Amino acid sequence: MKIKFTLLALLVSLLASAQKFDTEANRLMTDVFKENESGGIALVVKGGEVLYRKAFGMADMELDVKMTPENILRIGSITKQFTATAILKLMEEGKIDLQDDITKYIKDYPTQGHRITIEHLLTHTSGIKDITRMKTWTAELRRKHFTPIEKINFFKNEPMDFIPGEQFKYNNSGYIILGYIIEIVSGKKYSEYIDENFFKPLEMNNSFYESTSDIVKNRAKGYQKQEGKYKNANFLDMSNPYAAGSLISTVDDLYKWNNAVFNYKIVSKSTLDKAHSSYKLKNGELTGYGYGWDLNSIKNNKVILHGGAVSGYLAFSLYIPQKDIFVAVLSNCTCNRPRKTALKLAILALNQ
Repeated sequence: MKIKFTLLALLVSLLASAQKFDTEANRLMTDVFKENESGGIALVVKGGEVLYRKAFGMADMELDVKMTPENILRIGSITKQFTATAILKLMEEGKIDLQDDITKYIKDYPTQGHRITIEHLLTHTSGIKDITRMKTWTAELRRKHFTPIEKINFFKNEPMDFIPGEQFKYNNSGYIILGYIIEIVSGKKYSEYIDENFFKPLEMNNSFYESTSDIVKNRAKGYQKQEGKYKNANFLDMSNPYAAGSLISTVDDLYKWNNAVFNYKIVSKSTLDKAHSSYKLKNGELTGYGYGWDLNSIKNNKVILHGGAVSGYLAFSLYIPQKDIFVAVLSNCTCNRPRKTALKLAILALNQ
């Protein structure tokens, strides 16, 4: 009788805790994502158990379509995880060395007297000019289609920002070059490589290299705000973000990806440990960034994370290995930043 009572009390306590989590998570989401405005999706998984999976707001404001957890959104620079992992996979296959000079693959690249390695590109320490910071990279050009080498040619002759390895400066140009190296080494288009090596084997059936012309079921529309009013997002040809930010996905597929990565189904533990270690500059300073992942901490727990921002969409995902907590928050407007919400959801999960 006492055992039954104890079990019943435990069950009641667990249910109350789950309800409290759900209530607080709802509050966090609705503080940002309003009922009839642009939307947001959140997924929280702890120890393989889904604690929270909900969507708020609108997937299409013009057609009055509500956002659902199944909606597909642009993930922006979370794409860099896939690009970095592709490079690491090719490294483990003996096809690439991270200390290779990029001129081994792009022979005419003007390194301006410096040695620029693949590792420099991965860690944002190459000193190459970031294309997104160039004044000549106009809104008109972002509407046009570019081949990878045409993109590289656009920024390659710009002055270097610093000597490779001496500073950290977030850099999309480096990941564009990495995408092109993947194509050279694998003999496949970047989109084909990612699909064949990651999406299909992991059954990420709702993840794609985005095409603005293809029909994609459940794709949410993207928005921006101008002078306080919602507008459709400016058109962006997805050849522009390329290997730095061209992928679209769902919160569920991002969890599949995270699960595969941290169960060493793609690259080995030793390789992944290196990817999730802070890169050290020549002066010994740590950058807080590894290979395609940001590194931080919450309540003395290491957090591996990345955000994404691309026309019409913002994204953020994180993983706390010590507690096996995964959080992803996706938004279909550049007006609603998901980072703080994701971090608060992670803290909720830590306290659960």
